[in-house]
Parts: sequence; C-alpha cells; structure tokens
Amino acid sequence: MTNASEPTLHPAPKVLVVGVGIVGAAIAYFLTRSGAQVTLLEASTPAAGASGASDGAVSVASKRPGPMMALACEARSLYRRWVEQGVLKDIYHPRPTYLFARTDEEVAVIAHQGADLMALGERILPLTHAELMQRVPGLGRHVLAGMKVPNDGHALGYRVVDRLLQASGAPVRRHTPVLRLAQSNGKVVGVITPEGTLVADAVIVAAGLGSGPLVGLDDILIPRKGQLIVTDRASTAGAALPGPLMSAGYLAAKRRMVLGQASTSLVIDPLATGQFLIGSSRETGFTDRQTDVLTVSTLLREALAVYPALARQRVIRTFAGIRIGTRDGLPIVGRHPTLPGLFIATGMEGDGICLAPVIGKAMADMVLGAPSSFDVSVLDPGRFGDLPVQGSS
Repeated sequence: MTNASEPTLHPAPKVLVVGVGIVGAAIAYFLTRSGAQVTLLEASTPAAGASGASDGAVSVASKRPGPMMALACEARSLYRRWVEQGVLKDIYHPRPTYLFARTDEEVAVIAHQGADLMALGERILPLTHAELMQRVPGLGRHVLAGMKVPNDGHALGYRVVDRLLQASGAPVRRHTPVLRLAQSNGKVVGVITPEGTLVADAVIVAAGLGSGPLVGLDDILIPRKGQLIVTDRASTAGAALPGPLMSAGYLAAKRRMVLGQASTSLVIDPLATGQFLIGSSRETGFTDRQTDVLTVSTLLREALAVYPALARQRVIRTFAGIRIGTRDGLPIVGRHPTLPGLFIATGMEGDGICLAPVIGKAMADMVLGAPSSFDVSVLDPGRFGDLPVQGSS
C-alpha cells in the first residue's frame, strides 16, 4: 500500500463534492468559509438518500464506544455552536435521550454504555423502572430500568442540508451523476458527467452507496435498510414525550457489530409535530425502499409493549431508508490511499446526521492542507489497503 501525499492547495482551490447529503453539505460549508470554490454534484436531489430518511438524532448516547462516541461529543458541540452563530437557529434542538432495558442482559448493556459515556465526561442519570415512569409516564411493565442522557439533541437531516447549502452559497448541480473520475498523470483532476468533464484541484466523494464504484469501495460498503413508521398526532402542543426512547438492543447491535445480522432495534421518537416516529429495522444487503407487513408489525408490537399509550395512535405512513455501513463498522474519511487529489467521506451508516459537522471540518482541513481540527485518523481509507479505481486519463 502506498500513501499519496497531498500538497497544500492554493488559497482558493476549486473543489468538487460528489453527493449532497448532510456530510457533503457540511464539507461544502467549511470549505467555502475558508475561501475554496466549491461545486456540489448530486445524482438526484439534495438529501434524497439517508439524510432525508433519518430520525434526526444528534445522540452521543447511542454511539459505539471508542472513536465514534468521542467524535459524536465533538460534533454535538459544533451543532450548538452553529445555533449560537445563527446557522442552525430553529433547526437544532437540545433534548435528552432515554435508554431502556427489557431484560437483565440489556440492563448490563446500559450499564456498560453508561460507564463509557462517563469516561468521556458525559452526564448520565441511571433510572429504575419507577424513576423512568416519573419522567416518561405510560411506560409498560416490560421496561426494567434505563438511563437518561440529558445533553443530546435533534435536527432533521433535510433541513440541516438546506440551511448549510444556503450558508455556503455553493452551487448545486442536481441530476448530475458522476460516471467516473478524470485522471491525469496518476492524479485525480476532476470528474466525468453526462454533460462533460468538470475540472478541479480536488474531488471529494461523499455519495453514500454511490461512492463504491467511484473510489474502489464496492466490496467494503454495506447497505442496510431501515423501515420506519409515522403515527398521527398524539399532541397538538409539540412533542408528546420529553425525548426519544431507545432500546438497549439498539446499543447491543452497535457494540457487537455482527455483520449480516438482521434485527429490529426499537426507537420511539416523539416529533415536534406531536406525532411519533417508530423504528427501525437493520436489514443488511437490501437497497430497495419497500416496507413489509412483517417488519412493520414487529416494530409496532415491540413499541406497544414498551409504551402502551401508542395504542391510541394510527399509523399514517411507513417508509424505508438505506444506511451505508462498512465491513469494520467505522466510516471512511480521508485521502484516497493511492490517488492524489481524491478524498472520501462515506460509510456513516446511521451516524451521519450526528457526525456531519466533525466530518465536514476534518475533510475541509485535509483538503486545504490546514492543521487538523479533529483526529479522524482511525477512519482513514488506507486501512483497507490499495483501492482499485477506474478512471479516465
């Protein structure tokens, strides 16, 4: 494996960002603030992928211990800064996350998660069943215990994308798929689209599953479908619960990282509209966006057992989104290992909404040759060896 060294680019480099989800929009925001000339390319429309089909959780509570949890803490701080700066005013909202356990094994999972969170300085509040009932009236008897993580937050992905694009002012070329990379003398110098070749000093691929064929990640990126349910309104005065209810089974799936495992990981999310968002399945290898009766009914049964008050609600919509994960469960962020001029930011799975600010700033630093604001070295694409890329000379 060889590491491609990247020269420091001139003060106003031309950068192409492929993919206009929340990660691509965050990268464009930080690059334009540093003077780069950025153009975004999207095969469909902004936030048409995972960013538009997410629950909007900006949650440290739900993260896998280690670098993901640490980066989530940094990202959440950036969200708060964006609110203070007016960038995400009325879009990001602080709210607690409530973890709950239904078995003794899940109680142990929450205890381990709590210890990992405290090691990072995160505030937590362990709760008995009775204490949970005081904070979230209406919980079912199947809930044994839980934990409150007070400092989490929420921001709908498509709204963040829209606001960051406005703030960056970078042009977006919709319905412009990238067919392949343009190369010259062993360096990426742009991209080839159906409308022709676009030239740039650097190309950043942040296109989710579409990143695979462009940067040699076909065998490394793993799609996972998640089915979700939306109910009618339980309240006309805002969210019906103080924060989302997240099963310890969701944490266990992340901590174990069993590839190929299909499961449902219950989250009951109270929306600002007074509705509930109930999810979600984890179906490895599926790229369709169809929902099915078996999965939806399984989620509803679990949700009713945890929060019986949901029996008063009607299901008004079901939908599915595709999360893009990786073989080792970590995102891929950094320079391509063999091609100068090419950068990658993909494989966030369900953590893209939370991590986007950190990934965006880290990638902008990298492209511009600036000192790194965040240590994302563990996410470097080079950990998978040389990546085969087909391009045009």
